[in-house]
Amino acid sequence: MATIADAGIDSGMPISGNPIGRAIDRWIYVYMATSFVVITLIGFIPDSVMKIAAVKAGTRAPFPLVLHVHAVLMGSFLLLVLAQTTLAATGRLDRHRWLGRLAMILVPALVLAGLVLVPTIYHAAWNAAQSAPPAARAELQQVVLHRDNIMLLQLRIAILFPLFIVLGLRARGKDGAFHKRMMILATATPLPAAIDRMQWLPTTLPVSPLSTDFYILAVLSPMIVWDVVRTHRVNRAYLVWLGTYLAVSVALYSAWDTDWWHAIAPRLMGV
Repeated sequence: MATIADAGIDSGMPISGNPIGRAIDRWIYVYMATSFVVITLIGFIPDSVMKIAAVKAGTRAPFPLVLHVHAVLMGSFLLLVLAQTTLAATGRLDRHRWLGRLAMILVPALVLAGLVLVPTIYHAAWNAAQSAPPAARAELQQVVLHRDNIMLLQLRIAILFPLFIVLGLRARGKDGAFHKRMMILATATPLPAAIDRMQWLPTTLPVSPLSTDFYILAVLSPMIVWDVVRTHRVNRAYLVWLGTYLAVSVALYSAWDTDWWHAIAPRLMGV
């Protein structure tokens, strides 16, 4: 029979006889994984429907193949995290470990697809601006400048997502508390792509990505707050995540919408 620690609850956590507290301890990670799926659907479905309509109307170019590949891979990864948290919560650790091997395939594939997708989208915006008639060129050039800044967010994801995944996977079997938290924190890293598509949310974009970072923290807050309430301490995973996230974000904010970054970005994209 699986022990409490085996089932995904920290063996060092003060467990009371409160059945509600014990249930939250067990299912908080499933809740987090489910919220990630819901946020992604809310962000991407309306945006995708609008863009598909534009493609059918001939006012937008068809989606590149790599975009479809990236969407399938990201969706598969989110479902994998949901399945993994559910298996851990229900004590099926053997299946959890077996299924976890898929992450070693999906994560490199996701990173590779992202490295192809970013220049593909950027080149499309750049080419449209260069070939547009004078009346529309100024507006499209602003789109390119916006893509420069969005690239900074994409670079942050490209750095932090695989890094956090590697840290989480390396801890499996040795530090389960760190492992499961870091896998959730890693999965939250690409969520800005969905959140920034929710145009009904208040935002600081395009002036700054501050609102995006605030929303990510808000999404993660149920897990973090519950952890602190139950354990009376901050788990090491949160300290590693926050320190690394802040270090990379300092560079992002320093470059955001600066002349030197707008000069460097096109060179990085090969245009």
